[in-house]
Amino acid sequence: MKKIMILGAGISQSPLIKTAKDMGFYVIVLSRKGNYPGFTLADKVYYEDTTDMDKVVEIARLEDIDGICTTGTDVAVRSIGKVVEELGVSGLSYESAQLSSNKWKMKQAFMDFGVRTAKFVKVTNKEEAMNAFKSLTPPLMFKAVDGGGSKGIVKVTDPSKVEYAYEIVRKDTKLDFFIIEEFIEGTEFGAQSFVYDDKIQFVMPHGDLVFYGDTGVPIGHSVPYELPEHVQQDLVFQLKQSVHALKLNNCAINADFILKDEKVYVLEIGARAGATCLPELISIFYGFDFYEQIIRAALHMNPKFPAQTLQPCACELLISGSEGEITGIVNGNAPHEDIIQISFDYNIGDKINKFRVGTDRIGQIIVKGTNINEAMKRLEEVKNNIHIQIK
Repeated sequence: MKKIMILGAGISQSPLIKTAKDMGFYVIVLSRKGNYPGFTLADKVYYEDTTDMDKVVEIARLEDIDGICTTGTDVAVRSIGKVVEELGVSGLSYESAQLSSNKWKMKQAFMDFGVRTAKFVKVTNKEEAMNAFKSLTPPLMFKAVDGGGSKGIVKVTDPSKVEYAYEIVRKDTKLDFFIIEEFIEGTEFGAQSFVYDDKIQFVMPHGDLVFYGDTGVPIGHSVPYELPEHVQQDLVFQLKQSVHALKLNNCAINADFILKDEKVYVLEIGARAGATCLPELISIFYGFDFYEQIIRAALHMNPKFPAQTLQPCACELLISGSEGEITGIVNGNAPHEDIIQISFDYNIGDKINKFRVGTDRIGQIIVKGTNINEAMKRLEEVKNNIHIQIK
């Protein structure tokens, strides 16, 4: 029986773990301790930090694994690259993992390969942060370069907010520097992809539903995302250039873009599948199980990415504008063929956080429709029929 190691045991990784089990593999889950649902699904659990590369390599070698993967998180990518380098299993290289998990190295690589991206500077102290307002055009984005998701990112419109942003970013980074880049005014959207055997297998643009706090946090997605043909071509070109810049291969791709003046700007490229139901949307839209293909790629078992269907679909997280204890959950939705999933991460009596980042979610909704407008309408109807009381 083949052994596969999955890094992370949270909500995003649980479907990947379950799929690997359903495929008949022995699943080893490695994650720091916590109330994570993926632990109960695994054959074996190691309570370790997924960013501790040496420990991950040690356990991978001890278990003599056949493959390693993750989904929905950037922080484990470097460890995957290190295991690939040390054990020779399928996956992205360690060099690529470093480039794609450090925003400073990523931006430098983008500039070297002519990828269209925002202007930026490297910052080590408050004085340099203030000086960024002289060399760049505000609004500016303060970004931790080693963060995952939307942590350690703050939008700053004027110098009076520099100290606040500086403290937030330094709290969310383990490094002694971060970057500041220009905020590009435009339409945010994303794309999911997969590169295997040096070939991009598909490119799925998706619309983003964004929650705006200190920065924009995706809370939902929709496909298809229609773009003019010339913009679509520019998107594919920028993605190909990004893949070359970061030397990506044998991995999923989570790409964030801004469209301004009909030009695609690359914000970030992650060497893993996106979170917020994106693997589910890929599976629904194209008609193949994306989690299965991630696992097959990790085990070098000839993954397939056939575009069998183009089923419009959408998803959205359930979130709260306040923190407290859940006192009631009412789902007033009757079963319907267009409702793919309604799930809750918490029960009555559990405490939840006010939504700030993706991990503050309460649950999720996934729907489909005959077209994207019908899918979005169904999503709104389903959401309006869910009521969560918080004390």
